[in-house]
Amino acid sequence: MNSQEIAHPSSNGLELTAAMDTLTKRNSLVQKDGLTRILVIDDDQAMTEMLRLVLEPNAFDVHEAHSGPEGIEATQRLNPEVVVLDLLMPGMDGWEVCKEIRTFSQVPILVLSAISKPGIIARALDEGADDYLLKPMPSSVLIAHLKRLARRARAEQESNNTNLPLLRL
Repeated sequence: MNSQEIAHPSSNGLELTAAMDTLTKRNSLVQKDGLTRILVIDDDQAMTEMLRLVLEPNAFDVHEAHSGPEGIEATQRLNPEVVVLDLLMPGMDGWEVCKEIRTFSQVPILVLSAISKPGIIARALDEGADDYLLKPMPSSVLIAHLKRLARRARAEQESNNTNLPLLRL
């Protein structure tokens, strides 16, 4: 949007405020140094550290949460481009976390689990997960899936940016 494009002439103050809030939120997704912001929600600290070691050298800005409630709060605060979620966590499990995140965000969620039962995979996808990978997997496969999900999220955001009402002065 250039400096002469503000809002559609029929916009009232609320629509203009909503449009500006949307732009601000979308612009907050621009990553420092071109890094993709990833949130890993897993109670296993060794797993989150291993993911950090694999992902950071591959242009990912990795943030960690070690419980379901912490992951939900971090999703709201950090606005990540992709969430990597474990299913089996004490207290609030990954299915509940996924369902709760879906109440406020459409961030892509990749479930990373050792559970290979079709019913479990289907349940995770039904609860709102976008992708499901079985552990262990080659790091190159994980990286490719994360990049694909981030590309898709960026494309959706750019598409939404073109749908904002504009006023030409």
